[in-house]
Amino acid sequence: MKIVLFGATGMVGSPIAAEAVRHGHEVVAVSRSGDAPVDSPLLTAVAADATSPERVADLVEGADAVALAVVPPRDGSDPRAPFSAMYDALLDGARAGGVRRVVIVGGAGSLQVAPGMALQDSPGFPAELKGESQAHADLLANLGEVDDLEWTYISPAASIAPGERTGTFRVDGDAMLTDAEGNSRISAEDYAVAFVDELETAGHPRSRISVAY
Repeated sequence: MKIVLFGATGMVGSPIAAEAVRHGHEVVAVSRSGDAPVDSPLLTAVAADATSPERVADLVEGADAVALAVVPPRDGSDPRAPFSAMYDALLDGARAGGVRRVVIVGGAGSLQVAPGMALQDSPGFPAELKGESQAHADLLANLGEVDDLEWTYISPAASIAPGERTGTFRVDGDAMLTDAEGNSRISAEDYAVAFVDELETAGHPRSRISVAY
């Protein structure tokens, strides 16, 4: 499988690139820097602007799937409009490049922690994360109107960080998964395993899934 991965050098994008190569897939790793997240003959690193649908279309032409691990702006400004515009460009570029399968690194803030309550609306949710969380919630809502792409939005646990690749985790839908101690967590490496599994199986088209221990 040929995968074009945008946001390939980030905390989540890098292990996705490594996991895809581990599975023997050809990866075009796209980032602003053009750095290679992993040293492999299966990976080609490219510097590109994800806000240009024409450039996106050129890069994805002939690919089997597009993986999106880009993040909202983190410069203190309201990230919602820029993030929405970037995703419009990415999805339009995928369409123009002839790729229907799009798998997205999502956010955890819109996961349900109680009936009718999202994590981002629960008491104690960090105020400094609210803008980014809402930007992701906007994206998920907008994806619900997209019926010409086979998209999947994958939310991590409430806590995701570099760690161990165990290959053991749970997959659910809109609910926030917690362990026996009430913690919601996943390593970036195990999230990447779940992400590449979904790329390969296309088991949850046009839906959101969540991944946690």
